Amino acid sequence: MSDKKKSAKPKKEETCCCGEPAEAKKEEPCCESKTCCKKTSTLRKAIMERRAVVVPGCHDAFSARVIEKCGFEAIQISGYGLAGSLLARPDVGLVQMKDVLDMTWNIVQAVNIPVMADVDTGGGNAVNAAWIVERLIAMGVAGMNIEDQIFPKRCGHMAGKEVISAEEMSGKIRACAQVRNRLDKDFIINARTDVFAISGLDEAIRRCNMYLEAGADLAFIDGIKTKADVERAVKEVKGPLSVNLMDAISGMKTELIPIPELAKMGVGRVSIPVASIMVMHKALMSFFTALKASPTGILPGQTQWISSFEEYTDFVGLKEYKKMEDEFLPKERVETKYHGTAKIVEDKPKA
Repeated sequence: MSDKKKSAKPKKEETCCCGEPAEAKKEEPCCESKTCCKKTSTLRKAIMERRAVVVPGCHDAFSARVIEKCGFEAIQISGYGLAGSLLARPDVGLVQMKDVLDMTWNIVQAVNIPVMADVDTGGGNAVNAAWIVERLIAMGVAGMNIEDQIFPKRCGHMAGKEVISAEEMSGKIRACAQVRNRLDKDFIINARTDVFAISGLDEAIRRCNMYLEAGADLAFIDGIKTKADVERAVKEVKGPLSVNLMDAISGMKTELIPIPELAKMGVGRVSIPVASIMVMHKALMSFFTALKASPTGILPGQTQWISSFEEYTDFVGLKEYKKMEDEFLPKERVETKYHGTAKIVEDKPKA
């Protein structure tokens, strides 16, 4: 072997965003190809950078895919939205945990970006909460919110909230963290406290630090009020802070703070949980009110209300199903099925 060959430096191994080696024989970094990075690792990295990663809330698989299509990095399932979508009821603890898990599965399957679940109070005590974490990790969920309210809980921006002791909540978090450490150390536990409305910021910060010490990765003071409150919490909470801007338009109880300012403060995550269900409510109410008010009962040519049929079917992946039919069904069956039509969504016949 020549000296030249001996002195050749080994090729630097590419790594993905989680710090692990990139997949072999990939021409592009794995984090760009989205093939080897765990979603938990991707989410953890974004939160720990403390750049105020925006995680909008979805209320079903369809709204999750819309959020992904619009370019957001991660999604938060909204318990508020699930209550409205599944039951047309307020977020006051009426949704069964089985329904939460079923909807969570559908949402995870619909998108390719990290999904955070909302498990409310964890389905019971510490034992129940630990079991929920096992289920979520098995589903491919990247993280979860768990809160210290008394069951039945309610939306954090509603009056009438009650909380369990900080010690009981810490026990839930320790149980959840034990499962996380065993199954996926990058899974995010976001510990939410609703005590601000009851006892103020001092107690909220105290609880956040207790929950982080118990094993939470992220702390969340729901219903926090002002920019000054957020700034103080970021400084005094001994870990990343999550801030809830609700609909990103009114902020409800929380002062609206621009995302760049939250990033500058060092906020870990920003949730916008209720926008999707409230946008849907307004859009449906506006359209069907107009339709009912129309003297003819129809709205010809008013395309501002809707996506086209083809735009919608493209969005939900109809063309991909046609490609599968072309590949796997007998050719004669496909020809008979479509009568030689090239497009799966036909154009409107000309008059």
